[in-house]
Amino acid sequence: MPRRFRLSRRTLVPGFVVLLLAAGFGLYLFQPWKALTSTTVNEALPSASAPSAKEPGTSTAQPAGPRNLAEGRFVTHEHATTGTARTVRLTDGGQVLRLEDLKTSEGPDVRVYLSTREAGAVKTGLGDGAVELGKLKGNLGNQNYAVPRGTDLSKFRSVVIWCARFSVSFGAANVASAAA
Repeated sequence: MPRRFRLSRRTLVPGFVVLLLAAGFGLYLFQPWKALTSTTVNEALPSASAPSAKEPGTSTAQPAGPRNLAEGRFVTHEHATTGTARTVRLTDGGQVLRLEDLKTSEGPDVRVYLSTREAGAVKTGLGDGAVELGKLKGNLGNQNYAVPRGTDLSKFRSVVIWCARFSVSFGAANVASAAA
């Protein structure tokens, strides 16, 4: 007489718990709902603080406005990515990376980097000396990222939208060598 296989509560309950834990981990890791959402950010280009009251014997000439150092268009890597990346020197000497008309996908743990590699080469990694500027504020629009003081922009060849969780580039933009 053949023996019948019967699942008991002792096997079903732990199996169900393992299945729920695996599903929860998968949802945390992949965050599939981000494929259905978008975050738009529209920041103005920052300006240096206004000069203080005029001191006797000082010039009344206003400092020149922000100066464009380098610019490049995004190319698509793992996700469709378009827009422009610009490096800008502000009137107070600070430097900003500005993303304009950005359009890319949302994703888990997406960050903005300066890379010493060309845009095409970052598909395989950011390379040595990459500088993280912060989490991507939104996948659509115009946004600014402060470049740390003392960063020599002439050493960087591209701006990269990078998913740190999966180590992939969403897209990158070549930027010409920045003038000091």
